[in-house]
Amino acid sequence: MTKTGLPEGIRACLFDLDGVLTKTAVVHAAAWKEVFDDFLRRREGADFRPFDKVADYDEYVDGRPRADGVRAFLASRGIELPEGSADDPPERDTVHGVGNRKNEILLEKIRTEGVEAYPGSVRYVNAVRAAGLRTAVVSSSANCRDVLVAVGIEDLFDVRIDGVVAAERKLPGKPNPDTFLEAAREFGLEAKAAVVFEDALAGMDAGRSGHFGYVVGVDRVGQADALRAHGADIVVRDLAELLEADA
Repeated sequence: MTKTGLPEGIRACLFDLDGVLTKTAVVHAAAWKEVFDDFLRRREGADFRPFDKVADYDEYVDGRPRADGVRAFLASRGIELPEGSADDPPERDTVHGVGNRKNEILLEKIRTEGVEAYPGSVRYVNAVRAAGLRTAVVSSSANCRDVLVAVGIEDLFDVRIDGVVAAERKLPGKPNPDTFLEAAREFGLEAKAAVVFEDALAGMDAGRSGHFGYVVGVDRVGQADALRAHGADIVVRDLAELLEADA
């Protein structure tokens, strides 16, 4: 292992955003719960089964593009909605309408509650850059750049493949590996020369199926076993542990 805690031969680091670099996964989970609980309450009445911010979030929406998350969770409840269109108003009960409502809630929470980067992650990104490795953010979020700017770390990444870029380039989202593979291609590298850093099970699946050189699972919520089962080569609670392991 190198001083960055990574195998020899790795030339680029591909980081997920929410839950890996920034403390936004919990805000996403809260926004999903608010929008799904409101939808289910209106559809099924007061006895509806609420959205679980841990189990349902991890299984159906974490790491996935917004519309895919809507489809996956509602399918788990036996519900199918019309697709609608990307500009549907947030009050419309379509896949895109529900997704747009979630985004509206998310942005309001970020405005009122703020957002922070994980100090250990910032330390680690600086360390891998100092070691000569290239860095990319790979996120399903269309708000990725705004969050990076808000926490002051946009300049730490050479490449950004986010929800906006994925839509422009017609790249399927996680658990497909295409967005991570696109980041590696931006560096002119094969997947085996890049490492994926993810906290989502869908991200682990993407790292495994993309045959990347190394997959780091970041366990913020006590799901280390699940991360390993979905393809993590190593699981850490904070990225700074990778530096400390070599100290």
